[in-house]
Amino acid sequence: MGQTVAEKILSDHLAEGELETGEEIGIEIDQVLSQDTTGTMVWLQFEALDLDEVQTELAAQYCDHQTYQFDFKNTDDHRFLRSAAGTFGAHFSRPGNGICHQVHKENFAAPGKTLLGADSHTPTPGGLGQLAIGAGGLDIAVAMGGGAYYIDMPEIVEIRLEGELPEWATAKDVALHLLGELTVKGGVGKIFEYTGPGVETLSVPERTTITNLGTELGATSSIFPTDERTREFLAKLGREDTYVDLQPDDDAEYDDQVVIDLSELEPLIAEPSMPDNIVPVREVAGTPVDQVIIGSCTNGAYEDILPAAKMLEGREIAKTTDMIVAPASKQASEMLAREGWTAEMMAAGVNFSEATCGPCIGIGHVPGSDSVSLRTFNRNFEGRSGIEDDSVYLCSPEVATAAALAGEIVDPRDLAEELGDLEDPGLEMPETYDGSKADLIPPNEAVDDGLIKGPNIGDVPLREPLGSHIGGEALLKMEDNITTDHIIPASSDILMYRSNIEKLSEFTLSRVDDTFSERALEAGNGVLVAGENYGQGSSREHAALCPMYLGIEAVFAESFARIHKANLFNFGIVPYTIDSESYERIEQGDDIQVVDDVAEGLTSGQNEFTIRVNDDWEASAYLSASPREREIVAAGGKLTYTKQQAEGGSGAAPADD
Repeated sequence: MGQTVAEKILSDHLAEGELETGEEIGIEIDQVLSQDTTGTMVWLQFEALDLDEVQTELAAQYCDHQTYQFDFKNTDDHRFLRSAAGTFGAHFSRPGNGICHQVHKENFAAPGKTLLGADSHTPTPGGLGQLAIGAGGLDIAVAMGGGAYYIDMPEIVEIRLEGELPEWATAKDVALHLLGELTVKGGVGKIFEYTGPGVETLSVPERTTITNLGTELGATSSIFPTDERTREFLAKLGREDTYVDLQPDDDAEYDDQVVIDLSELEPLIAEPSMPDNIVPVREVAGTPVDQVIIGSCTNGAYEDILPAAKMLEGREIAKTTDMIVAPASKQASEMLAREGWTAEMMAAGVNFSEATCGPCIGIGHVPGSDSVSLRTFNRNFEGRSGIEDDSVYLCSPEVATAAALAGEIVDPRDLAEELGDLEDPGLEMPETYDGSKADLIPPNEAVDDGLIKGPNIGDVPLREPLGSHIGGEALLKMEDNITTDHIIPASSDILMYRSNIEKLSEFTLSRVDDTFSERALEAGNGVLVAGENYGQGSSREHAALCPMYLGIEAVFAESFARIHKANLFNFGIVPYTIDSESYERIEQGDDIQVVDDVAEGLTSGQNEFTIRVNDDWEASAYLSASPREREIVAAGGKLTYTKQQAEGGSGAAPADD
């Protein structure tokens, strides 16, 4: 039987297991990346593993979330990250150089390679044939030390593209269409592989927009085959030598198929407050818009901003609307400036931002109260923008620019009638991508005399090995689709404590119940209860690390998001699945005890456990875990487990191997 593109890359990197759907496999990792809100813990964990040199082909540390450095803690983190890059051997991207996914795409992403990143949107380079997966920071640290990355073999789903996008429909609309059809849970346990004649009609930047948003579907990864357009794109970046031809075999078999006729798509928009709340733009046309932002790792590339610039040429944005352009990289900013487009946009009333993740996570350009913000980002979770009662829509740069010009949501196809003749600006690829590399420092130049730790940088907390008993008060009962933003918010007043777990834990689940951390500390231990898709969104391992620090022993949920479930294992919290009847019956404040001997059950491979609630009634809780995951959680977490394995001659490779 032939292989898909994803299977070919997985086969080439297979370290353990077989490519059987649902079976755990270990894969070798070629490249790793981390950013400044996950990177501090990555390098502290790398240090705690007693490793002294990166073992992967390439490691890159980006500073893209806290670039404004509005507190010395942010600046200290960046100084620590630079020192870690120099000490252990990673590329270091200075604050302001751009968002990790865009800068990595410009400089390092390569077809056929594996990439593991401490950020959920790591799959972005799948648009040029790289198998890229988001994971928790501890998984990154272990991979950098030479250890394999373990994951249940995903289903490979074919997304067959036919036809060609009509005018004003964009790659963003392809992704939004999929979100509307499949929902934010539709990709869990799956890799989406794009095929069909429609692929060749899409440029690499368009493809990476689609793979970036695969994360919002819950997908493990998304990937395109490579072709002449891939080769041309790499050549324009000066990296044609990294090109590899990757196509699925003619007799490749997929687990499922979704067919999209590109020619039938129209401009779409995600209404508040979930990325899968999709409607045609025309259904919400006329909605007044207070703020428009073009940028983020999804739509902040040169090719995303250029159409907006052309739409603004010779015009001014509406007096009642603010428009911000936040390029995804300094290279994109530099190219737009050299061509005069930055001045053109400024003349139209645009406010230019530094190349940063900032507004996507509520740092800067926070919307006003009772206002509408249109953004070209990938997430519009409630409160993510920095204000609790936000009203954020997601759309393409063309739809966003049309709204900025009109002061209200408008289908860009109506611009000719509303604003006069305006041809589709199209997607023009540059002859070459040029820009200064001064802010991307190679490992041999990022030299510091050891690690530089400011006063806010703490130690990595550890949990004791799991005992025979788990139980406690249900300290919080939550609904479906609780995100990692709910568990650990990413606002500016909280983000600065990502390297100080004791302080950061005070904000745990504050967006659900601002008394939670205080109650958890007072209780000393406890459990959490949630509905479906618990932990969706960001890869931030702090969403497991802080509950662990507060004494949470288990989470009982109807289902879990992939990365968060792995992070719970990594920090010694048992993720039990319960049915909807049990979920409905459990109340916050109930006493939940696991009747079985947990340690023995983990060792023996037990899947079904009995829980007793208030000494009144019993139900089943299920643990879906590989033997390795059982060993990890039994040890108290992956850090302890990996050190034990290394001392025993297995696990992460010693640094001098």
